[in-house]
Amino acid sequence: MAPEYLCSGGWRLFPMMMPIVMLVIFFIVLYLIFGQGGFRPHWASGSGRYHTPGRDFESATEILKKRYAKGEITKEEFEQIKKDLTS
Repeated sequence: MAPEYLCSGGWRLFPMMMPIVMLVIFFIVLYLIFGQGGFRPHWASGSGRYHTPGRDFESATEILKKRYAKGEITKEEFEQIKKDLTS
């Protein structure tokens, strides 16, 4: 088998195309991590937890009202905590 046989046909393009293919894969991975691909690391949003689209976090006042409605706290506790939250 002669060495010229190995450099003929499509095998000549492989060494030239491989860096381009690797760059394309690299940019796809970067897009998935940092772009609009949907995956957001917990450190990318600035908070310590993941944000679920369409689900808003409750405010402290809403949580306080629910606790009072369930009977977990008394009216005096409710008024004091509400006063603390607004000041």
